[in-house]
Amino acid sequence: MATETTTSARAWSPDVNTFAPEDAVPEALILQTSTRLGEVEGDAPAVRVAFVDDDDAQFTAEGADIPEADPALNEVLVYTGKITQLVHLSREQFLQAGTADKIAQSVRRAVTKKADQAYLAQAAPVTPAVTPPAGLLNITGIEPGGAVADDLDVLVDLLATLEGNGATPSHIILDPTGWASLRKFKTATGEATSLLGAGTTDAQRMLLDLPVIVSGAMTAGSGLVIDKSAVASAVGAVSVAQSEHVYFASDGVALRCTWRIGWNVVRPDRLGSFTVTEPV
Repeated sequence: MATETTTSARAWSPDVNTFAPEDAVPEALILQTSTRLGEVEGDAPAVRVAFVDDDDAQFTAEGADIPEADPALNEVLVYTGKITQLVHLSREQFLQAGTADKIAQSVRRAVTKKADQAYLAQAAPVTPAVTPPAGLLNITGIEPGGAVADDLDVLVDLLATLEGNGATPSHIILDPTGWASLRKFKTATGEATSLLGAGTTDAQRMLLDLPVIVSGAMTAGSGLVIDKSAVASAVGAVSVAQSEHVYFASDGVALRCTWRIGWNVVRPDRLGSFTVTEPV
């Protein structure tokens, strides 16, 4: 009779648990500010995202031939990278009450932090490498908005430029110091009233009618205006595995977490970057 996983001890067939990213890492920026369009496994495959560059329409006189349009059929490639963490525990420590839960929370925080850092600021891969993909701040062609200082005029102009490019801005991402600087802007010189309100009854962080996400993963003093429909992403499930085999000689337990994600921008001129200057 063959030895099978159905009859052998659980140590001989360790489980691999997968979780929907919305449940495991719901705060991750890629889930909040991009459009998920697929899922792949491996560094080489890519999600091919098709889009159309519109041609112009025109008036045509009655009875005249209508000129043929020539819309360009384009694509962007979304390559993915695998975020990982491996934790080595002694069997005795692993069996202590509360250890598994606390380690799970730690791994979730670590994976989310790395994903956010890469999504915003990952350096572009050097050819022939294609992964990890470049962070949004390092995507060529996004609109530079300049420095926001004392008032919001630069940001107002940036939003107008993006909308003129066809964007529908959905989010603003700021680092904590940049958001703090904005909240120090006053309604007028010598006034004590904050341009963004007193802040004592804030229900939601908003700026120019857009929700603001404050993230420590953002470069200090920087901000991004995002149209989530212009950011294509590939997001896999969060996988967690446990094994007593890899550290068998030391009576240890291995906990492994992996999450494969990637992103690219369909139309870079629908995203804008800016900096925030601390008011004097």
